[in-house]
Amino acid sequence: MNPSPSPLLLVLIPMSAAASAALAARFTVLHAPDPAQRESTIAARGGAIEAVLTNGTVGCSAAEIDAMPNLTLVCALGAGYENVAVERARARGIVVANGAGTNDDCVADHAMALLLAAVRAVPQFDRACRAGVWRNALAVQPNVSHKRIGIVGLGAIGKKIAQRAEGFDMEIGYCTRTRRSDVAHAWFENATALARWCDYLVVATPGGAATRHLINADVLTALGPQGYLVNISRGSVVDTHALAAALRAGRIKGGGLDVYESEPEPPAELFEFDSVVLSPHVAGASPEAQEATLQRFLENATRHFAGQPVISPV
Repeated sequence: MNPSPSPLLLVLIPMSAAASAALAARFTVLHAPDPAQRESTIAARGGAIEAVLTNGTVGCSAAEIDAMPNLTLVCALGAGYENVAVERARARGIVVANGAGTNDDCVADHAMALLLAAVRAVPQFDRACRAGVWRNALAVQPNVSHKRIGIVGLGAIGKKIAQRAEGFDMEIGYCTRTRRSDVAHAWFENATALARWCDYLVVATPGGAATRHLINADVLTALGPQGYLVNISRGSVVDTHALAAALRAGRIKGGGLDVYESEPEPPAELFEFDSVVLSPHVAGASPEAQEATLQRFLENATRHFAGQPVISPV
């Protein structure tokens, strides 16, 4: 089926007014950002939908893809696509694309912000200062600089984190399935070995079944009682129950998490720990990053419906 002059686009995620206007200028838009709207919209209009815009968390299931016989393009707004049924889409000849590279700097900035906030106890110091507590009554916190940072996953975001760590004169190690030939950092075969070596462990690996609970009790024990964990990847990568148990037992010191298994509900198991800094999955969100990832979708969609390859295929 040839695409219409204004292809019918199903948007499964919340969008700002400005972003919605930009989409409406190029597409006929169906916006279904909650499960009930999503189900009813696909049931009523699925036969006409030509493109889907989603993200890694919301995804697009195999059953939903099957319910859209004229679908030719699925795009994830951002780098993640773990809940998109990629294999089902490919079996149908549907192009899958993402926003890889559009928010790498923002995520890497946030990773360092979480690390600094957790290690330097910034939230606790802020509360103390507002309560009139002077420094003599507070515990002295360690440096971030001149320590060992271990990065689980050294893709585009992991490499950006490493660049920032170099600015803090940190020794850098990483673990990936295979050693990279383009970096001189120390390579470790698995997350446990990396955690045993480093002071601060930063998780920057993709989500999905292959990495679920990659950061488990063994890894946390290896990180040690002065270690800190930062996760800006996907909540599924860290075993929340194991993390809470490790913190409670003093097997690690603290951490910073932007993502967690219970999303969008906060990780209540971690509330008791002052040494944990939480943010609500905003590491990739800045005005600059949001504009860049929207423009990437528009570029990918424009090229796709003009019969050209997309810029960032999955």
